Amino acid sequence: MTKQTPLWMAAIAAVALVTPAAAQETASDQVVATVNGTDITLGEMALTKSQLPQQYQTLPPEVLFDGILQQLIQQTVLGQSVKDVSKKTAADLANKKRTVLATAAIENIIQQPITDEALKAAYAKKYEGADPKVEYNASHILVDSKEKAMEVKKQLDSGADFAATAREKSTGPSGPNGGELNWFGEGQMVKPFEKAVAGLKVGEISEPVKTQFGWHIIRLNDKRKVDIPAFDKVRDQLRADLQKEMLDAKIAELVSAADVTRAKKGTIDPALLSSDTLFTK
Repeated sequence: MTKQTPLWMAAIAAVALVTPAAAQETASDQVVATVNGTDITLGEMALTKSQLPQQYQTLPPEVLFDGILQQLIQQTVLGQSVKDVSKKTAADLANKKRTVLATAAIENIIQQPITDEALKAAYAKKYEGADPKVEYNASHILVDSKEKAMEVKKQLDSGADFAATAREKSTGPSGPNGGELNWFGEGQMVKPFEKAVAGLKVGEISEPVKTQFGWHIIRLNDKRKVDIPAFDKVRDQLRADLQKEMLDAKIAELVSAADVTRAKKGTIDPALLSSDTLFTK
C-alpha cells in the first residue's frame, strides 16, 4: 500500500534512535519484544502508529517508539490474562479478522494495472455519442403531510415568497437557506423528486411531491446543459469505475464458487440483532 511507506520509514528511524544495533536494514517482521513467548514486531508497531490521532504523529520518534512498544506490551499481557473469551469478544475478533482479510483482498484486486487503452475504451462507452447532460437548480419546502404541503402550495400561489416560506415551514436541512438545493444532475435525487423537477419549467412551482422523506413543494430556479467532459478530467473517475467493475466481478465469482449454506428463512428472528440478551444466551 502506498500509504504505508512513510510508516515503515518512521518506525525504522525510531529504532535507529533507540538502539545503534538496529541501524541495519530492517523489515516489518523484525521482533522488537517478546512477551511470554508472543512476539511484537516492528510492523505491528508501525500500524499502531498509523492509527494514532494526528496530534501524536508529530512526536519525536524515540518518544513514539517507547510509548507504542509499552502500549503493545501492556495490551499483550492483558490479552494473555483472559482465560475465558466471552461470546461477544469472540464475535468481535471474528469480525475484525474477516474485515482485515477482506480489505487485503480488495486492495489486491483494485491494484491490478489498468491501461490507457482500457480507460479510453471506458470513456468512449460512457461519453461518446451521448447527449449533453442536464443539471437543475431547484429549491424545495419539505413538510410531513400532504395537507401541509397543499396549504404551503396555496400560500405560494397567493404570492407568498418561496424562500421566506421555506425558512418558516420547511423541515428539511435546506430550510434555513430558503430551501435552496443548488445544482444537481441525474441520479443525485430520489426518483419522484427528480421526475418532478424534470417536468417543471424554469420559475414554475410543483404540486406536492411525495418521497420517503415527506412531502415536497419544488421550485425550478434554473437548468443548464453540461458538455461532455474531456478525457483527462474524468480519467481518475473512469479508473475508479473500472476498479469497481473488477471488484464486483471478482466478488461475484468468489461467491458463486463458494459453498454457502444459509439458515432457513423464518428460523431466526431478525429482531435478535437488537437484543440486549443475545450474547448472554
